[in-house]
Amino acid sequence: MKISNPVVWFEIYVNDLQRAKKFYETVFKTELSELPTPEGNGSMEMQSFPMEMNGEGAAGALVKMEGFKAGGGGTIVYFRSDDCSDEESRIEKVGGKIFQSKQSLGEYGFMVLASDTEGNMFGIHSEK
Repeated sequence: MKISNPVVWFEIYVNDLQRAKKFYETVFKTELSELPTPEGNGSMEMQSFPMEMNGEGAAGALVKMEGFKAGGGGTIVYFRSDDCSDEESRIEKVGGKIFQSKQSLGEYGFMVLASDTEGNMFGIHSEK
């Protein structure tokens, strides 16, 4: 079986789950939903991005868990967008910070780099 995109799940660790949920819902104009706590891990709380189990792209969630803190790790999740300047215009209004405004990637489109209310760096990619 050939897999074109091996990424199926991501987790963004947060310190304040409700604050982070509001941030991502506002910036991406979407609704996150509570996921059940995995068996045996009572300290974990999760809010899932919209997902289709067999759909396009990776699914993921905001996660608050004892022992895992938010902040500048080393992995950056990039979110798809029609035009990343739309999301960029909402980031600072809900407590995030722009690290790199919309910039051209030549034939590969455009991107924005920002940090959320928890200090996590993330990217937004668009074709225009």
